[in-house]
Amino acid sequence: MRYIITLILIGMTSSLFSQNFHQFKAENIDGKLIDMASFKGKKLMIVNVASKCGLTPQYADLQKLYEQYKDKNFEIIAFPANNFLSQEPGSNAEIKQFCTGEFNVSFTMMSKISVKGDDIHPIYQWLTEKEKNGKLDAPIKWNFQKFLIDENGNLYDFLSPREKPMSEKVTKWLNGD
Repeated sequence: MRYIITLILIGMTSSLFSQNFHQFKAENIDGKLIDMASFKGKKLMIVNVASKCGLTPQYADLQKLYEQYKDKNFEIIAFPANNFLSQEPGSNAEIKQFCTGEFNVSFTMMSKISVKGDDIHPIYQWLTEKEKNGKLDAPIKWNFQKFLIDENGNLYDFLSPREKPMSEKVTKWLNGD
């Protein structure tokens, strides 16, 4: 009996860790449902963004990183969130206008979500909880926290909000160093 219970527990644990980023779906900034499985084979940077934050100038660095690596199986997926001092108060249309007008953003922008708290989006539950991603706990500290996802949809690592998108950690990872 103990052997059977052990097998069941192992099976349940391995199924928790077999989840990956590609299992999720979310709406883009225009309201179209995006299947994250469409990003299979690409390295991804997932970042929670805000337009009225001291770190908002990172949009320029994110766009620069995207331009440099977009043809090398890389994508940035940005999730606007209003979780920190109401620094993303706008509607999806206002956010899109700001990002394209101020920073010429051309990477993937998603609809505004919650990245922490009781209404946390399932993608951010997976990104921030080791029991779901099988790698690490990384609660969102502030706007512009970045998560690196490998080509198979597994969490690779994360960067603190103040760490630059073009940091050595990111460029080495993207270049396979």
